[in-house]
Amino acid sequence: MPKSQEEWDMINKTGGCIRKVPLNCTRGEGFTKLSQVKLPDLVDFQLFKNMSLEECKVECLKNCSCMAYANSDIRGAACLMWFGDLIDIREFDIVGYDQNLFLRLPASELDSFRSLSKKLVTITVASAISGLLIVGTALSIIWKRRMKSRDSFRSLSKKLVTITVASAISGLLIVGMALSIIWKRRMKSRGLPSGMDDIDLPLYDFATVAVATNHFSQTNKLGAGGFGSVYKGTLSTGQEVAVKRLSKNSGQGPDEFMNEVLLIARLQHRNLVGLVGCCVEGEERMLIYEYMPNKSLDYFIFDHDRSSSLAWKRRFDIVLGITRGLLYLHQDSKLQVVHRDLKTSNILLDADMNPKISDFGLARIFQGDGTEAETRRIVGTYGYMSPEYAFDGKFSVKSDVFSFGVLLLEIVSGKRNRGFQHPDHHHTLLGHAWMLWSEGRATELIDESVCASFVESQAERCIQVGLLCAQKFPKDRPMMSSVVFMLANEGASLPPPKEPGFFVERSSGSSDAYLVKEESNTKNVVTITLPKGR
Repeated sequence: MPKSQEEWDMINKTGGCIRKVPLNCTRGEGFTKLSQVKLPDLVDFQLFKNMSLEECKVECLKNCSCMAYANSDIRGAACLMWFGDLIDIREFDIVGYDQNLFLRLPASELDSFRSLSKKLVTITVASAISGLLIVGTALSIIWKRRMKSRDSFRSLSKKLVTITVASAISGLLIVGMALSIIWKRRMKSRGLPSGMDDIDLPLYDFATVAVATNHFSQTNKLGAGGFGSVYKGTLSTGQEVAVKRLSKNSGQGPDEFMNEVLLIARLQHRNLVGLVGCCVEGEERMLIYEYMPNKSLDYFIFDHDRSSSLAWKRRFDIVLGITRGLLYLHQDSKLQVVHRDLKTSNILLDADMNPKISDFGLARIFQGDGTEAETRRIVGTYGYMSPEYAFDGKFSVKSDVFSFGVLLLEIVSGKRNRGFQHPDHHHTLLGHAWMLWSEGRATELIDESVCASFVESQAERCIQVGLLCAQKFPKDRPMMSSVVFMLANEGASLPPPKEPGFFVERSSGSSDAYLVKEESNTKNVVTITLPKGR
């Protein structure tokens, strides 16, 4: 609108225009296209020669000072951005002159929001008028009857109150339904799946994520798995992130994607990975996490050279952090969550080596007092699945406890449960640990790289707790609250563990028999350890 309406009335427009609604750099700001215009004077501007128009838009939107952007000429070359007052913009009605300018506007001024607001106003007014017409008609009918029959005033008052309340409720219902329909259509037009419209989570467009990850370049790629690929990115704020991009052939699919978004957005704990935002655009599905510079736990403990950097105290602190994260999921959060895929590669490490439980694509929420659930679709990772889940599809918080027991023994020993080999027998790591504990030789399980730093009483306690968690039957396993107590209190007495699950010894002639049996009853979800941080 005119900066000075009085000057404009005198045909003096040198003062220019001011915005109807000031910019405040909030979510939802965008651009409107001004066609066939002379570009603003080149004052307080920047020229980017090798930037496309779409990249220009993304970069301008990321900078709160950027007021407008455009190609530098009508041929579509380069990118211009303006960072102050836009001086001397003029419209040209010239055939063949196609210079466009994209002007930054607040959300309330954009066409989509303006259209939505108009619809809401129209529906609200229409509903109110309908309600008044209903009330008016009813009053007219009652008044005429009263004139004829002279009904009591009290009876009339009751009828009036009843009709007025009913009309008001009807009007509110109509408005509510209309708002719901419009909101759902708006979410659909943005490509958002059902269930995401009420989540307080930043949504990034594809172009923004592409710029952040250097267009998903190989140099930014951190790793890959059954879900797709993970890329390192840097947002306009300077925050480093890890972008998990779901591939079209992903074994996880959109259900797991939505499951992870809905869960992590509602969970907050220092030992759970943080979700920065997500991208849902067309067929693209991406999760944007906080970046973990020290990669995942398996990157360290299963590597001969790197395992020495995890001294005993560090390992024990990591174990305690994982227990606190699991206790939060099982008991302390507003949702009771079973992770179902707890393993070393899903334990990420931040800059201070604090553990963060990640990958909630397979997690499930327990409703009410539910203690156990059942599924026909067995998903997870072999070596960490509890027997009741692998063979019968039954899972509960005790399934996570079993997985934690395996993980704990792997941290102590530096060996994988699956694929474990020993020259004297064909036990799994669980069976080997059970055998050593039964014979009073539990400390022989400890990783050689921490022999100089481990505390014997702590190490033995960890092994015993690991075996208690990995017992065959769920009823014998402790709850995570008990696990936290047993590990944090050296004076606490521990019960003797019973035989662990999957203790079956494999014959030397068929070392894979155990694995074949697993695979015939379960669906393995292959995960690939990331070679870099994420």
